[in-house]
Amino acid sequence: MPLTPLDIHNKEFSRSFRGYDEDEVNEFLDQIIKDYEAMIRDIKRLEEENAELKEKLAHYEQLEETLHKSIVVAQEAAEALKGNARKESQLIVREAEKNADRIINEALMKSRAILAEIEELKKRVVVYRTRFRTLLEAQLEMLESDEWDFIDEDDKPLLEVRENA
Repeated sequence: MPLTPLDIHNKEFSRSFRGYDEDEVNEFLDQIIKDYEAMIRDIKRLEEENAELKEKLAHYEQLEETLHKSIVVAQEAAEALKGNARKESQLIVREAEKNADRIINEALMKSRAILAEIEELKKRVVVYRTRFRTLLEAQLEMLESDEWDFIDEDDKPLLEVRENA
């Protein structure tokens, strides 16, 4: 067990004939006691400081562990967010492709309907043209027929009356 300042203070030396000077020894012991007490105070202060630093270290180690866990959680959340964004973008692309296909199909159907209508109109034009040609040819035949020859000069006044009316 280490010496205490009290042990040093209470230490009694045996006396011998030609021993050391008692006052010098006492002064020296007093100085040792003071230094020893100062050392003990420093040791206690350092032990308290050491304990305080150990507490702080433990706190910072716990904080570091918490931060590490937070970083891991944040990374996992970021990865999950990326995955969700990737899935959502794929869904959007699929939906856009479906809409594009639908729009294309509708446009194709409309264009086919328009082409069919154009073909129908072309057929009608051909029919109309044929009928019109037939009508004109019939009218020309009628104009060129001999039936118009019966009109002569005597019928002129009758024509003038009709024109004036």
